[in-house]
Amino acid sequence: MEQSIEQLFNIAEVDLVYRSKVKAADRPRVTTSRECYAILKQAWDWNKIDLLEQFKIVLLDRRNSCIGIADIGTGGVTGCVADPKIMFAIALKARATSLILAHNHPSGALVPSQADIDLTRKMAQGGKYLDIGVVDHVIMTSESYYSFADEGLIP
Repeated sequence: MEQSIEQLFNIAEVDLVYRSKVKAADRPRVTTSRECYAILKQAWDWNKIDLLEQFKIVLLDRRNSCIGIADIGTGGVTGCVADPKIMFAIALKARATSLILAHNHPSGALVPSQADIDLTRKMAQGGKYLDIGVVDHVIMTSESYYSFADEGLIP
């Protein structure tokens, strides 16, 4: 079956749009893990923090001001899918120059798993190619948090 010229060029159009509802001067700055935790506490669904795992990224500009927080995935009791392609696509669209990975441990344990460590390394490596720094990975619980940066685990 031969295709017509119109069918050969029937493709999707990609449109890139970015609109911020918050003035740059009004964005909170994130310079410590404690500040990041305070921002994440406001954005987290506290009805689910002890129930199931959720993954988010905090998007930062050159001044370490928070551009926004993006929901990446929701999983089950023991894990959640966090796709690096999706995270970097969001970071690029938001014009972020760095990001902070964040997820919760419903168990309440503040010890990173090997999968947490591997994902952090993978994201840091990928970010180098895109000039998007991964400055921290925060593990949340209903009582506290763990910062990869504070513990020297950011490559």
